[in-house]
Amino acid sequence: MIPFVRQFDFAHGRADRVSPLIRRVIAANPGPFTFTGTGTYIVGPDRPGAAVAVIDPGPADDDHLAALLAALAGQTVSHILVTHTHRDHAPLARPLSQMTGAPVLAAAPVTRPHDTAVAIEEADDDDFRPDRILTDGEVVSGDGWTLETMATPGHASNHLAFVLCEENALFSGDHVMGWSTTVVAPPDGDMVAYMKSLEAVITRDFTTLWPTHGAPITDPGPFLRAYRDHRLAREAQILARLTAGDRTVAAMVPVLYASVDERLWPAASLSVLAHLLKLVAEGRVMAAPEATLAATYRPA
Repeated sequence: MIPFVRQFDFAHGRADRVSPLIRRVIAANPGPFTFTGTGTYIVGPDRPGAAVAVIDPGPADDDHLAALLAALAGQTVSHILVTHTHRDHAPLARPLSQMTGAPVLAAAPVTRPHDTAVAIEEADDDDFRPDRILTDGEVVSGDGWTLETMATPGHASNHLAFVLCEENALFSGDHVMGWSTTVVAPPDGDMVAYMKSLEAVITRDFTTLWPTHGAPITDPGPFLRAYRDHRLAREAQILARLTAGDRTVAAMVPVLYASVDERLWPAASLSVLAHLLKLVAEGRVMAAPEATLAATYRPA
């Protein structure tokens, strides 16, 4: 069982000091994919004139922008960092940049075509363009803080996490969340890449994870191992459904996700597809005519 953390103290628009170097402001965009809303992080000392970074400015929301500007009053925003280009993370980056003069840093925007068969809330912000493209291992710094870029593809091909070196903490975006498992939705989501980058996060032995949605994960080791084990168990369940005679994603989802909000079943369908794509690539499952949501599947 994953030890989910779903209770924490927050109020939309309120700037909370959550660690010596971190403040958090949560946008009022709660939903089945965003939990209580997008948590924007301000990294750096809370004193006049300090150079701070903002991570995941959030959705296009004037009230959230006003709350961020109030929290940043008297400080210098040196960097605006975006974990990935989904619409609950990236759209406010450009307005905040225009108001503060800070450059926007992120991975390159997604260029592969979108899957229009299933619509999910976390679609890409197609207009997003960073001022500077970040790659794995790059470092930015400010007053008393250092952020290292960590490539964590899987949820999105351009997903980055950011290591706060001074606190051995990771801003994990949507790669790891405390309230739920992460959606891995093809064609941009990739289960092979996700499992590889999850192992990389486990190896780093962080003290705290700060997801963009929900509460921090303060005991990451057991949590991450349970997160990984859940994916492996889901893979085994899919293989078991195929052995039992299920041949389509549509037949598997109501069984595998019987306890999950049905609003999340379209995303769950894509997650099952992500597992099937991995199993097909490994030669453990056969797809006809090819691995898609509409295909039929059999054990190899």
